[in-house]
Amino acid sequence: MPSARPTILYVSDLAYPAKGRRYCDEDIFLTSRLRADFDLAVCHPLDAAALMHAFDAVVVRNSGPVLNYQASYEEFRERAVADGVRVYNQLSGRGDMAGKGYLLELTAAGYPVIPTIDRAADLGRLPDVGTYVVKPRRGADSIGLEFVARDRLADPALYGDVLVQPRVDFAYEVSFYFVDRTLQYALYAPRPDERWALEPYEPTERDREFAQRFVDWNDIEYGIQRVDACRAPDGELLLVELEDLNPYLSLDVLSPIARDAFVARVTTSLHGLIGDKRS
Repeated sequence: MPSARPTILYVSDLAYPAKGRRYCDEDIFLTSRLRADFDLAVCHPLDAAALMHAFDAVVVRNSGPVLNYQASYEEFRERAVADGVRVYNQLSGRGDMAGKGYLLELTAAGYPVIPTIDRAADLGRLPDVGTYVVKPRRGADSIGLEFVARDRLADPALYGDVLVQPRVDFAYEVSFYFVDRTLQYALYAPRPDERWALEPYEPTERDREFAQRFVDWNDIEYGIQRVDACRAPDGELLLVELEDLNPYLSLDVLSPIARDAFVARVTTSLHGLIGDKRS
């Protein structure tokens, strides 16, 4: 018989040295609050595949860049999908969960995203600026990111499993945090050189529509997504990335009331996911 309380395997790399953030603090806080509703155990991402079948759901949180354990992550994904394991976030995500190739798709479809190419033949699609960003398709946390001059972009040897974008002289970066497609809060970094020095941000209706467009494009019903954008020189927002795998939430920046509201929303979402399974 099912246990009286739903069970969760909470996946986190508590020791990962994130730049400007403390993964462990956020996950210690979240697990302490989720224990009010769930029987919960914490494990390292390398152990998730072996342990997941003993739980009603797996919650992937601050598990670090998948690039550091790609083979183990692919095994986890394949086994979870094959065995019908409920994973939060759902493994059908089209954003960073699948690599950064979605930036090419969104560029081609005309979405408000930093223009992105992956071959020298498409160089004409990028604006003529002083510096360009080269990033791995499966990069994260700025791993492998490189700044190059335009004259290097004509070299086919530069390309491979990388994406190229113009370096945007933005005013600030802003992030929108969603649970199950509903916006919960927004934060921004008013100083461009301090990405994780965040402050509360009150989005306009136009901002909300911008962020909602990408969440609606993505194929996730249950889970947490973070839409990262920058304010371009013309005043418009451009997508930087759609983080739908393990977005850091910067909960320490929120007021106690806002944190409580977020935890309550995630708790309700998890009950809905697990209730679907247990009913």
